[in-house]
Amino acid sequence: MTRLDHREPVPAPLRGAIVALGNFDGFHLGHQAVVGAAVEQARNEGRPCIVATFDPHPMRHFHPDTPPFRLTTLDQREELFCASGADAMLVFHFDGDLAGVTAEDFVSALMCDHIGAAGIVTGEDFSFGKGRSGNAAMLATLSASHGFSTRAVPPVALGGAPVSSSRIRDALQAGDCETATALMTRPYAVRSTVQHGDKRGRTIGYPTANLSMGAYLRPRFGIYAVTGRVLPTGQVLKGAANIGIRPTFDPPVELLEPFFFDFSGDLYDQEIEIAFHHFLRPEAKFDSLEDLTKQMDKDCEEARAILA
Repeated sequence: MTRLDHREPVPAPLRGAIVALGNFDGFHLGHQAVVGAAVEQARNEGRPCIVATFDPHPMRHFHPDTPPFRLTTLDQREELFCASGADAMLVFHFDGDLAGVTAEDFVSALMCDHIGAAGIVTGEDFSFGKGRSGNAAMLATLSASHGFSTRAVPPVALGGAPVSSSRIRDALQAGDCETATALMTRPYAVRSTVQHGDKRGRTIGYPTANLSMGAYLRPRFGIYAVTGRVLPTGQVLKGAANIGIRPTFDPPVELLEPFFFDFSGDLYDQEIEIAFHHFLRPEAKFDSLEDLTKQMDKDCEEARAILA
């Protein structure tokens, strides 16, 4: 898949594309419906399909102090868009300049002149342009004078409510991995590079991989049944992970620490992706390392059973 930057020219073979336009963070069922409609239209018309996304998220620009909330990185989105059949991902780098572009200029200057879009597919609730003044109805109105087609895909409902990124975030912050998985059609997954830590886990028989959460949403702190995918090799590992501040140890440090069953290799400096399958229990402070180890034995036994 080709990754495009909205500040650079679009290659000639990708001009005239059908563009799926949205944030697509989490790439849930609703997002999949929008991209699926764009891919289908592009194939029917013999055109390429581009998925356009925004990074950083506009919320980060307007409210920089907002706690981390991202569900997917650009790399993860690119892989998901590719698997959906799109030919390219176009990244709108959201900054003050882009925030000041009116809805009309966003369509005429960027979508039409710069990208050469032949069609634009969005969700019915998508908004864009300065002050979020643009919407699906405006796109339909502007399409007549600019010569592109439009389609607004209605929301997808699951469990009696519309699927949304905010609903996924709420589920994860409640420790409800199963709902998040259903809404995204895959488990919530954090991708990070293994760093050196204090190696305390080795002393109690549970060596862990230390990972920073970066800009990702923090799910409920506690212990989870997880799988890990080692990106350089594709190896998949099963395990249990703690996410939190490790209250038994001082000083408190926020980390994601997976322990992988039956694994003894070296993961330092390798990028791995941790998928959250089931919340086991909240984070807790133990009076002794012996008490902690006994609980970890129980956690791993339960995680093994869940992942079997």
